[in-house]
Amino acid sequence: MWILITRNNSLSHALKRWCSSLSRHSLSWFSSHLSENFERNEEHESQIAYDIFKASPRWGSYTRGDSSYYLIVEKYASSGDFISLGQVFDRMKKENRVFSEKIFILVFRAYGHAHLPNEAIYLFNSMYHKYKCRPTIRSFNSVLNVIVKSGLFEQAYQFYCRCLRNGFSPNVLTFNLVIKALCKKGSTDLAIELFREMPVRKCKPDAFTYSTLMDGLCKEDRIEEAIALLDEMQVEGCFPTSVNYNVLINGLCKNGDLNRASNLIENMLLKGCVPNEVTYNTLVHGLCIQGKIEKAVHLLQKMVSSNYVPNIVTYSTIVNGLVKIRRSMDALHILSLMLEKGCQPNVFTYSVLVSGLFKEGNAEEALKLWRVMMDQGCNPNVVLYSTLIDGLCREGKLFEAKGVLMEMTENGCPPNVTTYSSLIQGCFKTGNSEEANLLWKEMMANGCSPNAVSYSILIDGLCGEGKIDEALTVWKYMIDDGVKLDVVAYGTLMHGLCSGGRVEEALKLLNQMLCEGCGPDVVTYNILFNALCKQNKLPHAINLLNAMIDRGVDPDMVTCNTFLRSLWNVEALNVASKFMDELICKLYYRGRLIAASKVLEIMLQKVLVPNAHTWEIIQGICKHKRVQIAID
Repeated sequence: MWILITRNNSLSHALKRWCSSLSRHSLSWFSSHLSENFERNEEHESQIAYDIFKASPRWGSYTRGDSSYYLIVEKYASSGDFISLGQVFDRMKKENRVFSEKIFILVFRAYGHAHLPNEAIYLFNSMYHKYKCRPTIRSFNSVLNVIVKSGLFEQAYQFYCRCLRNGFSPNVLTFNLVIKALCKKGSTDLAIELFREMPVRKCKPDAFTYSTLMDGLCKEDRIEEAIALLDEMQVEGCFPTSVNYNVLINGLCKNGDLNRASNLIENMLLKGCVPNEVTYNTLVHGLCIQGKIEKAVHLLQKMVSSNYVPNIVTYSTIVNGLVKIRRSMDALHILSLMLEKGCQPNVFTYSVLVSGLFKEGNAEEALKLWRVMMDQGCNPNVVLYSTLIDGLCREGKLFEAKGVLMEMTENGCPPNVTTYSSLIQGCFKTGNSEEANLLWKEMMANGCSPNAVSYSILIDGLCGEGKIDEALTVWKYMIDDGVKLDVVAYGTLMHGLCSGGRVEEALKLLNQMLCEGCGPDVVTYNILFNALCKQNKLPHAINLLNAMIDRGVDPDMVTCNTFLRSLWNVEALNVASKFMDELICKLYYRGRLIAASKVLEIMLQKVLVPNAHTWEIIQGICKHKRVQIAID
């Protein structure tokens, strides 16, 4: 027999030092050596033991010990060497070694890291009948955790139910894992049922249980139920953590209920639970989404005064929010503050700001920021390079944009389809259609497959030059390439066809669009309304307007102005008023009050007097502030 021996029960310590010194290659050799020599006689087995222990001659005399195998299993499990683990398990079984549960838990964790949930389940099922180790709830939870982390949420629930039938008594960790799986798969009601079972099984929910369930409810827009859980957990003696509050604050912010989110923070402070960076970041993000940038900036200042150091997420969120409302210069000040506080902007922050400055016509500031960025040691990636190229093309600086393309290629950053799309658009904008064609060929030669955006840019450029037939040929190539046609692609070709006077073909394209399941938006319809009105086909345009409303698309200011121009050209002023009255009524009786209020606002701004019936329904509409201002 191959004998492992310990000195004063200290082999585990000695072997641990030895295992730590081995490379994975050495361990593989060790396992292979064991496997090759196992069937040999006792003399060879003694030689194996000698080979192992001669590396540490000072260890002295030893006695047999099973804990040594635990260390070997631990080493192989941490390195993910499952072949060697299998060999060790076979060896242990042949030597009648004791398989402790903690050995299996090591292997389950290794399977989890390797994303092998089915292997973990198989080993769990083999524990007793193959290795004589009766699994407890610890093993069960370990395997359940592997399944949940692998995203197999339905399988996790089925595994739980099966083991429950086999007599396992779940603990809090078990419930937490299954509730998490059910919430992730969208079965929140079933998760609540399981949650209500916990006291029956003598398991008290903890803060993690509540936060998981709150998150699941918030994601299903069941905010009130989630907030009710906050009160319930306090009644049950479970003290809420910042995680519980953050989940609810995030849900309220996404729902646009910032006042209640702020009140929840006050409640949080009263309960002695201190807001953390996640709390502030969540609220800042919510404020930016709602366009309340001033409050977001004020909150940033409060963070600093409360000795919280805003991180890259906080700053980037505010920068992005300011850029979205066309306040890039203010965003530039936030960037300066960010640098002063020692927080280094990332590529996302720079790309958002560079793009915003170009879109607002501040090309000089954008280029200055680019130089600052390079001085700060930020290495631009393809997104940032593409942003700069797009900005330069917007400014008509095609030569400079091509220079950036050359620079990024020299720096080992290959351009992508977005980079080429911006350059092609820039070429068409400056009247260089031949250059655009060459860039398209270069893009294809470099392995950049065109997408819906790049095809739309090419089609728009060709249509702009009156090359409608060439644009239609590109459209066919686009379909043959399997590119998914979106509303922008359809709208681009429709605009080209309408501009070329080929309105009937554009209307056929609309029908094709509807048949393909791509819903046209108001921009698409406005293209057709404008073309039909220019051809004095007002009845056809009105029929199309009614069809648009029936499909759930609301008219906007462009829609109203298009029809009003046409009506004023051919009819008296009262006909225009009647048209607007009918449009308001159609929207109002379909329950689309916001759309009706916008049309009413336009009507009043155009000094068109609503009729008596329209005045009757104004009371139901004027709760919208903009209409109230217009009426005043």
